[in-house]
Amino acid sequence: MRTLIERYLNGEDGKSVYADICNLKQGAFSNEHFDDVIAVLTETFERVAYNLNLIQQELATIGYCFKTEFNSNSDKPLVAPLPGTDKLLTLLDTAVAEFGKVPLSLKMFYKAVAGCNFAWDYESSPDLLWDEADPIQIASLDDLVEYVSSDDWKDYMNDCLEIYNEPALELAADYLHKDNISGGAAYSLQLTGEDCVDAIFLNEPNGTNFIGYLRVCMESCGFPGRGKFRQEQRFTNFCAKVSPLLKRI
Repeated sequence: MRTLIERYLNGEDGKSVYADICNLKQGAFSNEHFDDVIAVLTETFERVAYNLNLIQQELATIGYCFKTEFNSNSDKPLVAPLPGTDKLLTLLDTAVAEFGKVPLSLKMFYKAVAGCNFAWDYESSPDLLWDEADPIQIASLDDLVEYVSSDDWKDYMNDCLEIYNEPALELAADYLHKDNISGGAAYSLQLTGEDCVDAIFLNEPNGTNFIGYLRVCMESCGFPGRGKFRQEQRFTNFCAKVSPLLKRI
């Protein structure tokens, strides 16, 4: 019987491989399965990192307006894994322990990519290339650790518990805020009561987990929004060029 990573590397659809991982539940962390699960996650996020680099490069060739002045790593289009990533992840676990556990999926993402922000820089160019495109955005690990270590974050968490009845980590602005329009709640990854491979990505329109969100982003060349931009020639041309080059997750 083939292992999960063998199935994944041999081209089996990632959805079916991850469905079997989810079916393991806590068994995913057992001695029997953990190394296999980690191997799948490692391969997944290496593919995500490859895809994000490729998408960023292709966007640059069409004059996409990324931020060029950075107040933090979260402003940068793409951040390579940071020195001391393991230490930062330990600090993240410690800071949120009062409220829950960080899903393994996010930790593995940060081992491959410290953060990404493909939002249009509307401050330097107010005319967006694509409206309501909801470009992929994940807060950088160092900025996230700094935030969750603050008293402000604990106040936010208590508000979260009142509104959603579950704790979560804010990772991205919603699609309206990305377009410089007053919008809704941030896309936030659920914290769980026990160790978990993945968790629900709250407030994000696709109603999926974190890996599911990344899969939708990769299938949409970094722009999972549902606006009319999807029919625009510039976008269809961009996807026609980029999509065949991306690795499936």
